[in-house]
Amino acid sequence: MLKKTLSLIVTFDETVQALAAEARLTAMGLPGRLIPVPREITAGCGLSWKAPPEARAQVLAALDAAGVRWSGAALLEV
Repeated sequence: MLKKTLSLIVTFDETVQALAAEARLTAMGLPGRLIPVPREITAGCGLSWKAPPEARAQVLAALDAAGVRWSGAALLEV
């Protein structure tokens, strides 16, 4: 079984927002990737962005600057 690590999980209400986040964050070279929403939380769409916790401020600022709406951000062991 894979070892769980503390990660930033950003959720979205719609799939199009998750895909826009992936495009923007990847283009900026920020760490992370799209994953299914962990079962510990709920979201409007089934995709979330997983990144290292130390990237929280950068990731959320980049999403806000790009006008990408996110619905929640949590630190979880996934």
